[in-house]
Amino acid sequence: MKRSTVVHRAVLAVAAVTLAAGCVPEAAGSGGARTTPPSAPTTGSAAPAPTPSSATPGTDDKPSSPAPTTGTGTPEPTARILMDDGDESAQVRELQARLRQFGSFDRAPTGFYGKMTGAAVKAFQRKRELPTTGSVDEVTWRKLLAATREPTADELRPATTNTLDTPDPRCMTGRVMCISKESRTLAWMVDGKVVSSFDVRFGSENTPTREGEFKVEWKARDWTSTLYHTPMPYAMFFSRGQAVHYSSDFAARGYNGASHGCVNVRDKGKLAVLFDQVKVGDKVVVHW
Repeated sequence: MKRSTVVHRAVLAVAAVTLAAGCVPEAAGSGGARTTPPSAPTTGSAAPAPTPSSATPGTDDKPSSPAPTTGTGTPEPTARILMDDGDESAQVRELQARLRQFGSFDRAPTGFYGKMTGAAVKAFQRKRELPTTGSVDEVTWRKLLAATREPTADELRPATTNTLDTPDPRCMTGRVMCISKESRTLAWMVDGKVVSSFDVRFGSENTPTREGEFKVEWKARDWTSTLYHTPMPYAMFFSRGQAVHYSSDFAARGYNGASHGCVNVRDKGKLAVLFDQVKVGDKVVVHW
């Protein structure tokens, strides 16, 4: 074979390898995510065996903490975590109602597992001489079930006023509607002191109430939603259409319903007084 032919074929082979290792185009509809480019071909060695994953496919259980070991080095069994900080579910609501029966949770159940619920769980664990993790594992849950009875409908969703949350630091100066998603309360505060408080509810998962620091942009004593055509009396708007306002649905159904993103208040008389006190420009803080 001629030397020129050999060189020509070698050039073609190098070009083919270069194209195979080039960038892969974005997948359609991937939102800009790129697929993983293929590895350059290797010769003379087998491909490395994949490392097996430690996760169990088909499960969504919360991971337990690493298992402690005995003196012989054998891992001891650990209890699976059932509920933890950030969870929101009917089971969390039942947990809170049972903790309230036990005397370690002093507010109405909300269904959200936050710092106050974690503190109540720790208090229960201490009294039962369990590890004070603040998370509900299988052992903690069994102990709580044994120490309490099944909550009634009124215990799960009581009509009593919720206990106020510890104010967010942003609420400690000036005139502020301080709104806690965890305790589901609104505290009207002036220079760090609570003037009045309200039970409130928020938007659903699909239409959440925005969190952060805002200002009252405008007010309307009688307003009807232009999107949902429902009355919004004593509306105080603070974030692109979201407002604090009275809700007859909240007054009738309580926490069985949700707003479209607004902060619903169920005590119309008290809210009417607050409406007259709040000024455009006053601060609004929505926090967990």
